[in-house]
Amino acid sequence: MMPQAQPLSHPTKHPRLPVLDETGFVLLRDYEGELNPAEWEAMEYMDWKSGGDTNFAPIASALGDMECAGFWDHGKSDKDGVWTKNAEICPTLVKWAEHIGARFGRVRVIKLEPSISYEFAENCLHLDDNNRLNPESEPWVVRAWLNLTDDTNSYMIVRDGRDDLGSEKHIPLRKGAQFVVDTERLWHAVYHRGDKPRYALIVSFESAGDLQSWIDSQLP
Repeated sequence: MMPQAQPLSHPTKHPRLPVLDETGFVLLRDYEGELNPAEWEAMEYMDWKSGGDTNFAPIASALGDMECAGFWDHGKSDKDGVWTKNAEICPTLVKWAEHIGARFGRVRVIKLEPSISYEFAENCLHLDDNNRLNPESEPWVVRAWLNLTDDTNSYMIVRDGRDDLGSEKHIPLRKGAQFVVDTERLWHAVYHRGDKPRYALIVSFESAGDLQSWIDSQLP
């Protein structure tokens, strides 16, 4: 079992983005470009479980290998990702990650099977481990999403604490939805209510000025 990430009650000195201070996430405008299902459907996926019945297609990994393991297995923080062979298949997704301009680590597509129930999704709530080996002199790592399929009846559950029902909020997952979440601060999982797999691009980004500029440009 992977160690849980450091909770917010024990803050570090990493520089962070003020836009995430209040809620830990920010919802952006929907992506306006074309999304081609052939890109994510043709990629190679690995059986890697996280927050439900999932498979992941690594697009950038620690060394460019086809793996989903943490960068720390190679002595790196979750930054300076290296493109895998999947990157050749998904130019639109690579461009989305690169045009933001921020330093990135893991880049991958998640394939999530439908949730059995809300209770099943709730049981999958977890924190991510984004900042292991990340020097406190460098910016905190957060994650950005681009939802690839039209999952209008599904949503991401986010909470300040695993059992803190009063803090629960929902992030909608329509096609093209873009959002940034501090997933080492917020407990999160997706309640996928569809009858087909949900696909989404997930990128780990250093939360410095480049990411802030992109967020500013994408606010509703």
